[in-house]
Amino acid sequence: MAKKAWIERNKRKMETVKKYAALRAELKARGDYAALAKLPRDASPVRVVNRCSKTGRRHGYLRKFGVSRLTFREMALNGLIPGVVKASW
Repeated sequence: MAKKAWIERNKRKMETVKKYAALRAELKARGDYAALAKLPRDASPVRVVNRCSKTGRRHGYLRKFGVSRLTFREMALNGLIPGVVKASW
């Protein structure tokens, strides 16, 4: 599991992105890149990392399910994800 500090930092980044979203869109539409550069770095949505909702792991993240590959496998084998079954042929 990821350290709580990393998870909290990512949450804080998400809040900052939401806070400045309208202002960033307005500045980009006007082409005012000097004012855009003065905004906080964390206001950019690029800085937010996709993390597993259960473990906080950032590598092997499956966007469709919102969890990492390891958590996905555990949940699928336990039958917690509807419509997902183990392959057999």
